[in-house]
Amino acid sequence: MTIMRKTKPRQNERRRAQPHNIAEKGVTQTLCVDVGGTHVKAAVVDQDGSMVSNHDKVETPHPCSPATLTTIITDLAAQLGQFDRVTIGFPGAVRRGIILTAPNLAAPDGGGNEWRDVDLARIVSERLGVPARLANDGEVQGLGAIAGNGIECILTLGTGMGFALFADGVAAPHLELGQHNAHKKKTYDEYVGHATLERIGAKKWNRHVKNVIDSIRVLANFDCLYLGGGNARLIDFAIPSDVHVVSNETGITGGVRLWDGFSQIRRV
Repeated sequence: MTIMRKTKPRQNERRRAQPHNIAEKGVTQTLCVDVGGTHVKAAVVDQDGSMVSNHDKVETPHPCSPATLTTIITDLAAQLGQFDRVTIGFPGAVRRGIILTAPNLAAPDGGGNEWRDVDLARIVSERLGVPARLANDGEVQGLGAIAGNGIECILTLGTGMGFALFADGVAAPHLELGQHNAHKKKTYDEYVGHATLERIGAKKWNRHVKNVIDSIRVLANFDCLYLGGGNARLIDFAIPSDVHVVSNETGITGGVRLWDGFSQIRRV
């Protein structure tokens, strides 16, 4: 397994080299894992949302079973120093921390059954020896982006399309909007996913994204919409004042808010 590393500034490297001691410093560090259809990314984050380790990633294998993903997370964790807890952002339907579906990871001929009712947080917790929590990856990235006021949404544009909705900082029950019909019997995943981007080109793909924003505005009547994911950087049209492109790193830093809420983390 090849681990690709995005190094942090030198001062963070020095910080990482020092042993972490909760009793002395009162600081909790979180291993935040962002599972995507293309890459699995991880970093250790402190309580204000700053990364204190390198940002490492590996390519996501296809298909990717629960056992394979657990090994990937364990291997990434071994590269990143000490941490006290784990957050996993997962690309599929999640209810009370239990995985229901994994459309971008499951074997195409297996119907996704290998992921049904998997408690990945418990498995990872037992493997790493620290508590772990898991939520939909769009929800975790949204937690890293939102202000916590009014109706806020996030769309993540990557292998497929992720979605999360928040009311005054509280996540609504998860909707697997990426699997819903968007246009002419194409799902949102198919309409603005990476395969479509490669097939039709960036210019037409941008028109698709603009149509999706218009649809979500009608659906949610949002106060603010955030656009994240690896392909959000390709947006080239003028976006409205209530729509914002956010750093893909919010998929990592939002993991702190799954534990601590809004009291600590800085907005990215």
